[in-house]
Amino acid sequence: MPMKDRIKIGELARLSGCSPEIIRHYERLGLMEPALRGSNGYRYYSRAGLERLRFIRHSRDFGLSLKTIQDLLAMTERPRDDCSQVDSLVSRHLQDIENRIAALQSMASQLRSLVSQSCNGCVADCRVVKALFGAPDTDMTGASRPGCPRTTRPSGS
Repeated sequence: MPMKDRIKIGELARLSGCSPEIIRHYERLGLMEPALRGSNGYRYYSRAGLERLRFIRHSRDFGLSLKTIQDLLAMTERPRDDCSQVDSLVSRHLQDIENRIAALQSMASQLRSLVSQSCNGCVADCRVVKALFGAPDTDMTGASRPGCPRTTRPSGS
């Protein structure tokens, strides 16, 4: 590689937004081509290495796993292949994201319900704490189960 096309790891880090440590980590995992070593011991990367690192970083921004990124990078080595495998990987990831969003929305709803429940001013009687401990007298919404009267905050509190 011509000297003018060599990029030291610090410059690569600056251009890509990745730390030198993460660049070395990606190199150890095989996501990045091994750097060329100069006689001075410095690591030198190519412009193609910068583009590959940007691909990895962008993929991580989308939450793709390192294994999925590795698979996608392998697919880019065969540019004439059908892209249905790429579509499949990304569609599966999208479904995982949508499932996590649904689970988070459910958790938020349950927490909203817990927070709206009144406590009797004492942590020992707090429905939120009881629900988080899985107390038998409350469900995850903080609602009383049969046999346990719901306490209310005294008026004026």
